[in-house]
Amino acid sequence: MENQASSKNVILNYGLYLGVVSILIAVIKYAMEMQYEQEFYSGIAGILALIVFIILGIKAFKKDNMNILSFGKAVKIGLGITLISTLIIMAYYFLFSTVIEPEFQTLSIESQKTVWADTFGMTPSEIEESAKRANDFFYLSLFGGILIVNLFLGGVISLIAGAVMKRTEEDGY
Repeated sequence: MENQASSKNVILNYGLYLGVVSILIAVIKYAMEMQYEQEFYSGIAGILALIVFIILGIKAFKKDNMNILSFGKAVKIGLGITLISTLIIMAYYFLFSTVIEPEFQTLSIESQKTVWADTFGMTPSEIEESAKRANDFFYLSLFGGILIVNLFLGGVISLIAGAVMKRTEEDGY
């Protein structure tokens, strides 16, 4: 294909949009003083935003590319959007935990101690050992978890959207 549209602008634009929406969700949680709670609704809102922006990004590229879309290109665009938004989210959480809420690490681990005791039935000594380990690897686990979960979900969404939306030149004849 000679005149294929560039996916770079679509990835950057929709990745930025998704990152901003994800930050808005986090800011709303913070304003409601729920940043330490593991509740259901913000997770669902984040997944819905991920689905919407990946699909919109793939559709925008397909439209710019004369309605032609390969499966591989769709997956690349979806993962690119996810990666850009994830980097934005990670930058926000770094700023949040170092400037806005410097006690974020300590308060997160304290909130987790209750979960360990109530849900997993851990003893006080097990909880303290786990808290020490969590404190040592807090940022690695926070940012690693954000990266892995987002790329996994973005990959699955991209695979499904790519399979549904792909269209080759041969399909048009």
